[in-house]
Amino acid sequence: MSGEYKAFIHALARTANELHLLVTYLRVRSINILRAFTKYIRPLLPPLNFITLHYAYFIGVCLITSVIFWGASTPSRSISYTDSLFFTVSAMTLAGLNTVNLSTLNTFQQALLFALIILGSAILVSSAVVHIRRKAFEAKFEKIVSEKRRRKRSQSSSIMNGRLPIPLSLSRQGTVAKDAEIRHTVPQGPGPFRRVSLSRPHSRSSIAQEQKLLPEDSQTQPQRDQISPALPTVQSSDVRPRISDNDENGHVIFSIDTKSPPQGRPSGDQLSPQQRMLPPQRIGADTDAVSRDKSWRKSSTSEERGRIKNTNGELYASFRIGRNSTFHDLTEAQREELGGVEYRAITFLSIVVPIYFTLWQLLGCLGVGAYIARNKASVSEENGINPWWTGSFFAVSAFNNSGMSLLDANMMPFQSSYFMLITMGLLILAGNTCYPIFLRFIIWVLRISLPDGEHYRDYRDTLEFLLDHPRRCYTNLFPSAHTWWLLLSVLVLNGIDWVAFEVLNIGNPALRDIPAGSRAIDGLFQAFAVRSGGFYIIGISSLRIGLQVLYVVMMYISVYPVVITMRNSNVYEERSLGIYSDDTGEDQEQLSFLRGLRKSLPASPPSQKRYFMQQQLRAQLAHDLWWIVLAVIFITIVETSQFERDPVTYSVFNVIFETISAYGCVGISTGLPDQMYSFSGGWHKLSKLILCAVMIRGRHRGLPVAIDRAILLPGEHLAAAEEEDAQIRMERPLMISRSRSEAV
Repeated sequence: MSGEYKAFIHALARTANELHLLVTYLRVRSINILRAFTKYIRPLLPPLNFITLHYAYFIGVCLITSVIFWGASTPSRSISYTDSLFFTVSAMTLAGLNTVNLSTLNTFQQALLFALIILGSAILVSSAVVHIRRKAFEAKFEKIVSEKRRRKRSQSSSIMNGRLPIPLSLSRQGTVAKDAEIRHTVPQGPGPFRRVSLSRPHSRSSIAQEQKLLPEDSQTQPQRDQISPALPTVQSSDVRPRISDNDENGHVIFSIDTKSPPQGRPSGDQLSPQQRMLPPQRIGADTDAVSRDKSWRKSSTSEERGRIKNTNGELYASFRIGRNSTFHDLTEAQREELGGVEYRAITFLSIVVPIYFTLWQLLGCLGVGAYIARNKASVSEENGINPWWTGSFFAVSAFNNSGMSLLDANMMPFQSSYFMLITMGLLILAGNTCYPIFLRFIIWVLRISLPDGEHYRDYRDTLEFLLDHPRRCYTNLFPSAHTWWLLLSVLVLNGIDWVAFEVLNIGNPALRDIPAGSRAIDGLFQAFAVRSGGFYIIGISSLRIGLQVLYVVMMYISVYPVVITMRNSNVYEERSLGIYSDDTGEDQEQLSFLRGLRKSLPASPPSQKRYFMQQQLRAQLAHDLWWIVLAVIFITIVETSQFERDPVTYSVFNVIFETISAYGCVGISTGLPDQMYSFSGGWHKLSKLILCAVMIRGRHRGLPVAIDRAILLPGEHLAAAEEEDAQIRMERPLMISRSRSEAV
């Protein structure tokens, strides 16, 4: 019996061992197959960046909630899945178009749309980015602290063992320094190798004392690690001693020989895309840059000297600030201090932005809800909806510029309701085009309101940094000049819409019964709503055709003021465009289609600001037009039968109007004669799906480019990119000048 038991146990163990081997083989085999599949499919996938994640977030949420929305229909399947997907995409992208009257939806479906409008808010998404960057900064600081503690323990153990640690390697090959404190006190001449003490202001006596503490070779050799890690190493033959003209004591300093590019080191043009940080498409130059030694002392229109305050409020560092708040020629410790200032600014924004986002909507819900409940309750009850719920939906939809309304007539019942129109208009502005303006105004008011006491010094420094260098911290906070330009564009565009509404509708029977005072307020509200809000105070199809054409143009350019300002103030604008400042002359003229005509006409070269603005505008137009054209072509093909049946209602102009409204995420529509929902509600399913793709694409045209300081996580690669840009600006004009001289 015991023998049979042992045989059974042995057979069971052997079977278990074979199963284990089989499972291991299958696991290894599946991993290999997955790796092979990943290797094959990876080149086909888009790069993992902010834009890709944004697309994934919107598409994923829309697909999941569309199934929930469709399953929640009462009675079951009374709304098709196509309409359910259209609703969720329209709410999430803030387009505001609807293929079914919202009053016919049940409360759960209305609440789901309400939640999607908030989840798709541009302010909410930007706030999430701020919080993620804040966590990344905290993780980076924890790593720095742990590294310093580890280094300190290592030095202590070396001293206990009777060995004096050597913090710097001063060999001719140039290894990276390990001790930050001693490294940053090494005195160097002006230029790219300049280092300053971080513990106290510099003086010649203090520098002389510090030199005595260092090995003898350190006073004559430049520090290799002072060049950004992303830049090529400078060979020892490229560094030559010279006597500074501006140094009264005649100290020997080191500088890069700028007469010819160093051998063994690629120039700005020759750096491969793999060597570059955040590689640009094309390289330009700053033709005024001659050498770093001279540019350190001189201040130009595009670059100036900047200062950072330490924790004691003392000015301890001087560095270069390029266009759009690019910092270069900084030491590693200065980069860390700059990161600390940015972290405090981002921490402040992570508090202020959610408060702004919450308070505007909360107060809007209370104000609009109370007004409808008190003065227009019958309008809401006719649609079978609670007045407070109607007002809350109106306020959230207005602040997020969705344009969706639980009332079938949208805003038409409120043509004479001044409080309602003014409140909704302010919500529309506060949530979109005027958000950067209001946010900067809030920060400015807080700054001037702070007392001058010692206790508030850090708060003042943080607010000053946000006002001076906002685009290093946040996508929707702009410098002063850009903010004034944005305000001017908002006033001009809204003024044009307002005047056009009043002038072009003179004698229009649809507005004849509206009093003159109410008509003026209605025109102002419609001007606010037509560019992004999505509401309408009067049926769009009843307006004069000239005004409808103007609205098409305004919907198309609705995002341009903010997005062009955002991209023009981008820290890495030059990289994103593939050109660099002052690279606007002969090279670009030769690429022009009308170069022969331009050569024959006397004209001054465009300014840098205007040139970069033109490039941003051209890039945006190229990004937009082909999507709209293809969508209109496909929709008109699908809706051919509808056009033949009713050519007036299903005209090409109405299709273009609806498509641009969807692409601009505006939401106004010419509608249908016998229905209150959008014009697209009468389309075939394929046309609705095409419009869904158009809405998703249009929602992403207002985002910052993938190379934007305000959306990138902190790291050494960002500092290296700024240093590399500065080097490219220095080297590029020398290469161009030499190539031209050789050509001559």
